[in-house]
Amino acid sequence: MGRYDVVIVGSGLGGLECATILSKEGYNVCVLEKNELFGGCFQTYKRKDRLLDTGIHYIGSLDDGQLMNQYFRYFGIMDKLKIQRLDTEGFDQIWFQGRKYDFSMGYDNFIERMAIYFPGEHKALIDYITMLKQVASLISIDNLKKGIIAQSGMAFFLKSVTDQLSEITGNKLLQNVLTGSSLLYGGLENTSNFYYHGMVNNSYIESAYRFVDGSMQVTNELINVIRKNGGTVRKRCEVNRFVVEDDEVTAVYLSNGERVEGKNFISNIHPRQTLELLDKNQYIKKAYVSRINSLSNSYGVFTLYLLMKNGTTPYVNKNYYIHAGESIWFQGADKHSGNIDTCMVSFKPGDDKKSTDVITVMLPMYIDDLSPWIDTTAGKRGTDYEEFKQKYAQRILNHLKDRGLDYTGTIEHMYTTTPLSYRDYTGTADGSAYGIVKDFHNPQVCFVSPRTRLKNFYFTGQNMNVHGALGVTLTSMLTCAELLGHEYLAKKVGNA
Repeated sequence: MGRYDVVIVGSGLGGLECATILSKEGYNVCVLEKNELFGGCFQTYKRKDRLLDTGIHYIGSLDDGQLMNQYFRYFGIMDKLKIQRLDTEGFDQIWFQGRKYDFSMGYDNFIERMAIYFPGEHKALIDYITMLKQVASLISIDNLKKGIIAQSGMAFFLKSVTDQLSEITGNKLLQNVLTGSSLLYGGLENTSNFYYHGMVNNSYIESAYRFVDGSMQVTNELINVIRKNGGTVRKRCEVNRFVVEDDEVTAVYLSNGERVEGKNFISNIHPRQTLELLDKNQYIKKAYVSRINSLSNSYGVFTLYLLMKNGTTPYVNKNYYIHAGESIWFQGADKHSGNIDTCMVSFKPGDDKKSTDVITVMLPMYIDDLSPWIDTTAGKRGTDYEEFKQKYAQRILNHLKDRGLDYTGTIEHMYTTTPLSYRDYTGTADGSAYGIVKDFHNPQVCFVSPRTRLKNFYFTGQNMNVHGALGVTLTSMLTCAELLGHEYLAKKVGNA
């Protein structure tokens, strides 16, 4: 099989983007994926001939001249994606304390719409948008053209979302509404920093798009580019060992005993799990391993897929964030304990574009809620697990019905997934949907550098930086810059 220039373990977005970047630059790359499907959280799978997305249901900054558009154009996939722009006047709708609040696309639009709900807060809303722009400016296209991938945003890492918003406005209701889509970044009250909030929210306010035929098309198009550039992408190749000789990794072993050699190695799997597969060596210190193992992982999600009867449910070109409690924040493991207090509802259009084909409902859930089945594998969890999921799904349907979303008689089939599904199919530690928790109290501890003490071994993926499409793309750049040079790569993308 020969020796590859770069072996990448894991075909999540980070792994595929690294492979795309490096293959475009002439590296002979090999991506190894343990599962049947490529893509990690960008997987789309079929049930009853319907497409169900795993984790990514919409994406931001895809208009011409915006950041994700620029990256996707550099990758060579932008013009191949089937996407649909969400409603300009309300791409997200926050349901809170009996009222509904639309998030509009465009900075001025956002301010003016919010000012209708909060007429005395016009200045605060301008200040809020100004701050989002400041965060976004750290990773702008202009910076890329100057040879800068990302400027330091430590001031925003050191400030919590709640503290920053309380400085902008004393209006508690407005503070809650502005954090209404915090599920996008695994938000936790008094923990999440403003950098992540700002980066994610700015991206969607710029523009928000839904994938028409599922998020898997991003995965497939990236793989097409990699293979066109001479790269290799393989599935059903579970890596169970990184071979370390002196100060570098020389090969990986697959579960079938096959050895794959390379000059450089990138792990797109969770750092904790990566370190467990790495040969013991003197360069990765025990203190480093302990620090990685001590980092908390974000909550996972319980997902309910509703396959709708043909033509029964009008399509909604926005997402709902429905909050039942006194606070918009998910309250964490100690206070959560199975409560249904916040959820996101996303709609997939049918072929006629007027009716809904699939409704996806996502709720935060910790893997501890599934403790009886922690040691089971997919398809072998038993009837009590299926009963648990069915009961939970019915509670969700009742929760939605109580808020005016009654789907009685319109559902053809229902499917569910849990954090255990995430753990087994996307390889995330603790079934986390958002990777390592980024705590504003001590951001340095939560940073995991793409570079390691082994001279040819790197990390990438959602655990490094902001998760989600934008954050993972940024991290892929930082990882590849270790091989290609920061200024060179930044300018290559900025001028694409």
